[in-house]
Amino acid sequence: MENIGAFLGFWERGAQKRSNFEETASRSVKRWASTTVFLSFFMILFIGSFLYWVNVCQQPLSWSPHLLSLTLGSLLREEIFASKSSEESLGECPEYFRWIHKDLEPWKHTGISREMLERAKAHAQFRLVIINGDAYVEKYKNAYQTRDVFTVWGILQLLRLYPGKVPDLELMFSCGDRPVVKKRDYEGANSTSPPPVFHYCGDQESLDIVFPDWSFWGWAETNIRPWNSILEDIKEGNKRTKWINRAPYAYWKGNPYVSIAREDLMKCNVTDKYQWKTRLYVQDWHKEKKQGFEKSKLADQCTHRYKIYVEGQAWSVSEKYILACDSMTLLIEPKYYDFYSRSLVPLQHYWPVRTARKCRDIKFAVEWGNTHTRQARAIGRAGSRYMQEKLKMKYVYDYMFHLLIEYAKLLKFEPRIPNEGKKVCAQKLASSQNGLGKRFMVESMVNSSSETLPCTMPPPFEPLSLEAFFENNEMIKRQVEMREKDSWESLKFG
Repeated sequence: MENIGAFLGFWERGAQKRSNFEETASRSVKRWASTTVFLSFFMILFIGSFLYWVNVCQQPLSWSPHLLSLTLGSLLREEIFASKSSEESLGECPEYFRWIHKDLEPWKHTGISREMLERAKAHAQFRLVIINGDAYVEKYKNAYQTRDVFTVWGILQLLRLYPGKVPDLELMFSCGDRPVVKKRDYEGANSTSPPPVFHYCGDQESLDIVFPDWSFWGWAETNIRPWNSILEDIKEGNKRTKWINRAPYAYWKGNPYVSIAREDLMKCNVTDKYQWKTRLYVQDWHKEKKQGFEKSKLADQCTHRYKIYVEGQAWSVSEKYILACDSMTLLIEPKYYDFYSRSLVPLQHYWPVRTARKCRDIKFAVEWGNTHTRQARAIGRAGSRYMQEKLKMKYVYDYMFHLLIEYAKLLKFEPRIPNEGKKVCAQKLASSQNGLGKRFMVESMVNSSSETLPCTMPPPFEPLSLEAFFENNEMIKRQVEMREKDSWESLKFG
């Protein structure tokens, strides 16, 4: 208990530092204002108070270092006020939109030439061209299942949502699991500019342009409904079992045979020798399909206090479903990221778990959460709110819109319809599908244009702020590791 107390004390000290910072800033403003005329003082005070209120009460999290030092105490306060207002202020996009600037940075100074684009063809499943609001697709390789079809479908819905607003452009899209454009191949004084390839995920060693994955419009092969629909299903599932009444274990269900990380996770299951506080299950999709997907409904899987996220061959689309469940997500150290996950913060949206020590880390997290139920529940709810509010479908489309806008600005050539390019439209594409594929397209179809403009694109990260963000996340993870280590040492020698 002393270790846990020290752990929580660490976060309380962070809150005290933040309070001291605000008090110091306030005193500085007063000293400065005293040198001005009486009327100016009140004008500045009024404007400054208004801007402060806007920044603190309504904007998404700032990247400034003192606000990045998040505490469990502030997280609980955030939970209390979340039910009062969940509206976005001033039409601003969520913070993760800033990654658009970062993903396009390799071409910021050179632009994108026709030659660069054609080099990207070697990595692509298809070429997409948009001219005068119409979409054309030239296919090169078969994608796994219907990834390419539903990706194109999603882009067609964007064109229906914002008709006439998406500029002419031409791009290459990769539908595989792992990133394809490696940084190391384009480093050095004599290196060429990298080819621009759109893809579902990236990592620190790649330059792929990250784009929302196909499952936002449904994954027919696994009977996972479009994101708008499944998000509502999960919300109802959350209501069926209150967090405190959920099983006090860490839950995971999936295919463990697609990666070493998942196979290794299965070693953390309950045995006669070890009790790792887990409930891990194998998902056989072939068997599940034959049984009508009765035992794989995501809304029925929000029954444990903790849910584990582990990558597959690369990133996994399961991350958003897991985070949406109100359970505290135990996120096993990922190598890959998708378009929104880079802005998730440890101990605010999830609990970090190391790959090399996952069994012990999971056990410690569960025991900590069962001892500190209020804090664990707050982390779970914060992750769920992030999915419900920051990743609603409107923002998915707005992310696509802004990414394509910024990408089109970089093109140094006139987009053209390729010789083998075929015009695609929503009605024709939907009619070409059968079963769940057709059902999910109808379910996710945009039936009318948006009555509101896209959210306002935030500016790029300031280098120092971004560095502070990464450092803060690493500091939080190290603190968790230290407390977990202390806990094990006390059991060993206590």
